[in-house]
Amino acid sequence: MELLIFYPLAGFCVALALGVIFNKSPVGSAISLIGMMLGLAGIFVLQQAHFIAILQIIIYAGAIMVLFMFVIMLLNLKQGENEGWASREKNLLLSVLTGFLAIGILYKIWQVLFSVDMDTPASLPDSFGTVAVIGETLFTDFVLPFEVASILLLTAMVGAVVLAKTKLD
Repeated sequence: MELLIFYPLAGFCVALALGVIFNKSPVGSAISLIGMMLGLAGIFVLQQAHFIAILQIIIYAGAIMVLFMFVIMLLNLKQGENEGWASREKNLLLSVLTGFLAIGILYKIWQVLFSVDMDTPASLPDSFGTVAVIGETLFTDFVLPFEVASILLLTAMVGAVVLAKTKLD
């Protein structure tokens, strides 16, 4: 029964992720990313990780994407001319690197599928994923990365305001 819900959600997420990549408009890409994050929250619900699903919606699909949209609209990105790639060497290099990346991903998938015994589920403690444990871990073990991320977001917002202000003068 879960697979009947998982596969459409996964297809929805993959389609929207491709929409992020191939969309010509930055606003359209950001909206596709919001939809993909909502689909990911649905997958978290299927995994019985309700707290992480709610955090996914509130923090990522809500706050972070509002910040992205704010920066995109503040910078006022316009459609550039259809430039295309003039250099064939750059095309060849990117194609080769993409091929290596695809081979690496396929190798890792093959390794996971055929080297792990999937018959026995992993047992987790009852306190795994609770709000208290997540909060304690976040503000004790990961307080430095948490603060660095907040400073980076603040710096990005200030930088966007400075860039937009210089365009107005």
